[in-house]
Amino acid sequence: LGLRGHMIENGVIGRPVAQTESFEIDQCVDPFRHRARVETRNIAAHAVADQSRGLIGSVFAEQAVEIREVVQPPEGEEVEGCFAGYGTAVNSPIIDGLPTAEAKAKMIDWLEENGCGTRSINFKLRDWLFSRQRYWGEPFPILWEGDQHFAVEESELPVEPPEMDDFKPTGTADPPLSKATDWVNYSEKAQRETNTMPQWAGSCWYYLRYCDALNGDAFVGADAEKYWMGEADGKSGGVDIYVGGTEHAVLHLLYARFWHKVLFDLGYVSKPEPFHRLVNQGMILGEDGQKMSKSRGNVINPDDVIDDFGADSLRLYEMFMGPLEQVKPWSTKGVEGVYRFLGRTWRLFMDTDAGGNTGLSDKIAEVEPTKKQLKVLHETIKKVTHDTESLAFNTAISQMMVCVNEFTQADERSATALATFLQLLNPYAPHLAEELNEQLAAKFESVSDEQLAYQAWPEHDEAYLVEDEIELVVQVNGKLRDKITVGKDASKEAIEEQALASEKVKAFTDGNTVRKVIVVPGRLVNIVAN
Repeated sequence: LGLRGHMIENGVIGRPVAQTESFEIDQCVDPFRHRARVETRNIAAHAVADQSRGLIGSVFAEQAVEIREVVQPPEGEEVEGCFAGYGTAVNSPIIDGLPTAEAKAKMIDWLEENGCGTRSINFKLRDWLFSRQRYWGEPFPILWEGDQHFAVEESELPVEPPEMDDFKPTGTADPPLSKATDWVNYSEKAQRETNTMPQWAGSCWYYLRYCDALNGDAFVGADAEKYWMGEADGKSGGVDIYVGGTEHAVLHLLYARFWHKVLFDLGYVSKPEPFHRLVNQGMILGEDGQKMSKSRGNVINPDDVIDDFGADSLRLYEMFMGPLEQVKPWSTKGVEGVYRFLGRTWRLFMDTDAGGNTGLSDKIAEVEPTKKQLKVLHETIKKVTHDTESLAFNTAISQMMVCVNEFTQADERSATALATFLQLLNPYAPHLAEELNEQLAAKFESVSDEQLAYQAWPEHDEAYLVEDEIELVVQVNGKLRDKITVGKDASKEAIEEQALASEKVKAFTDGNTVRKVIVVPGRLVNIVAN
């Protein structure tokens, strides 16, 4: 019987058994002694047979064979054809009735007891191509003497690249550093390694250096490391959030954790994991919905966007495109929309006279904001704070648009309320926000002239968010004629009286007889008149 394929996963079975009368096995079989191609995964050294002559694995024969079920699907799961998932072993006397995980463990035990295999766990780390043949990068602190290599003395660290006028590729297998012969020739016998590291040697642990950047004796002092990365004052330290694209995170995140764990094993850091939370931001596609590529001609140059719309517009649009984690196509019209919002924000604060002179709007004054304005402002503080912390930038921007629209309608605009709004806008459009705050502070003493980036973040007051007034639609004979604001607990009689007193309503009821007034609580008032 010629075997075409033979697979064992994790040392046991999850696939059908192929068996013929002429193919009986009652002992361990080395598949390499038969005409077979063997693929092993995780733990696999031998094919295994049981006393009922059923081969564990998948055997595809050169002739028709009987297919016998060896793994039964979970109860209630409908399966078409052969089941290849996790279930319960059947027709396999050694492991009959066992769930797949337990069956695997028992089969591995059987292999070891019978001298047919050894339990092991194999780990796979993505190939790390750490060496580069380019100038830009950290030189390896390695010296060569013939075929032998060794590290430079610790006192010579860090090894810095030599200054070179020509660091272009050599056109040969030699890296650009090979051109710096005085630097390469360390001594009469030793030469420096001319390959460089790909910046991983710095970026894999740079967050640790930030903890103690001025330390000239160590990459981070023990006290500083424990304060920022370990447990201090009852709080767990470390990097709060790691943001990166999927491709970036798979590589850099993996290597940074690998690097950190080595430092932990060596006793240089106090915790084995450096990051608390991972967020993968989605890719921005071209306007054609395809991945940006020079060959497709759909690459968006940020410099061009900044030239046309400004840096704040680019920054704001990227956050307004949609949820951070989603893949999103670029839209120049979308940038234009954000640009118009920033224009409305500018005009909320600034006026331009007929002579082209620009200054603060006369509508801005040292006045208390209205009850409605306070409600919108504190709604904005609450939502922008929450959404920024949860990285829901698009919805935070939407709420700021609501706030701008509310204050734009006001004949009087509170300087302090507008200054608070600028604090919320600052992380999203810092150039515009700082400029407007400087203009406000120059005129109003109540507005701080400190840079917004250094001011305390505002906090909302729940008292301003209580809904004690509601807006009702007023209809006359079923058609919308006005909207009125009434107390949340206003009586039916008070609502009728206010609706009938509306000047817009009177235009359609004067000269007519009001037959009925229908009040739908919380929604509308309908006046029937003829």
